[in-house]
Amino acid sequence: MRSRSFVWNYHVMLLPGILLLIAFSVIPMFGIAIAFQDFQPTLGIFHSEWVGWDNFSYMFSLPDSKLIFVNTLTIALMKIAAGLIVPFVFALLLHEVYHVKFKRTIQTIVYLPHFMSWVILSGVLVNLLSLDGLINQMIKWFGGDPIMFLQSNSWFRAIIVSSDVWKEFGFSTIIYIAALTSINTNLYEAAAIDGATRFQRLRHITVPSLMTTIILLATLALGNVLNAGFEQILNLYNPIVYQTGDIIDTYVYRAGLLEIQYGLATAVGLLKSLVSFLLITISYVLAARFANYRIF
Repeated sequence: MRSRSFVWNYHVMLLPGILLLIAFSVIPMFGIAIAFQDFQPTLGIFHSEWVGWDNFSYMFSLPDSKLIFVNTLTIALMKIAAGLIVPFVFALLLHEVYHVKFKRTIQTIVYLPHFMSWVILSGVLVNLLSLDGLINQMIKWFGGDPIMFLQSNSWFRAIIVSSDVWKEFGFSTIIYIAALTSINTNLYEAAAIDGATRFQRLRHITVPSLMTTIILLATLALGNVLNAGFEQILNLYNPIVYQTGDIIDTYVYRAGLLEIQYGLATAVGLLKSLVSFLLITISYVLAARFANYRIF
């Protein structure tokens, strides 16, 4: 009886979270029906006219549909690649630092941006990259002409990817640091006795030991290939850079809330969710096969 009551206490503790999950994640899924309707807010879901696949046909007929999918894939893939490489390299460099206090200080500094919202960080970036901001002031000091970074299609994707890496790479480094600490130090000692240099130890011991972690993170990242960063881009983009910066999520926001095309916005969002679900499934299968990672 004691053990049963103990288990039920945990279930009761989980109940508020489960109710919130149902309220904000399960019940709203009935809104998928809007994708197949000519939705009118005054009529509601039950009385709006059903139009079948018309919203999807209209979505693919729009000249912007190809652009937003290309932008989403391009930005997301660039973020995934940079988000895997930069933390990995930084973790290797940090692992070679033997001064413990300095090492912990650097690690703390670089992962602090992870806990800041894009509303705050985008304000910082706008101030830094404006015509009279610090970056353009430095360019002027060296005799160059100021650049309109956030109004340039040539610069916008690079700014989006680099700022996302700046925000997240410190936190991602923790995973690699944890994997590095699990490597048997006897391997390094044996290699040093055999005359291996630090670079050779890095190449033949450290990197192979991290391959499972790298494969796991890479395969799991496939599930986010259509998540290019709604909050970040919404706070940084403008109509001038729609050509290179407009993604699925920002398009759904504009079409649904600003242009009141609820059916079209829901159709685009539903298509993205289905593709994302397929990619998450594939990434889970790959993670289970190559990294022995399983949830069930």
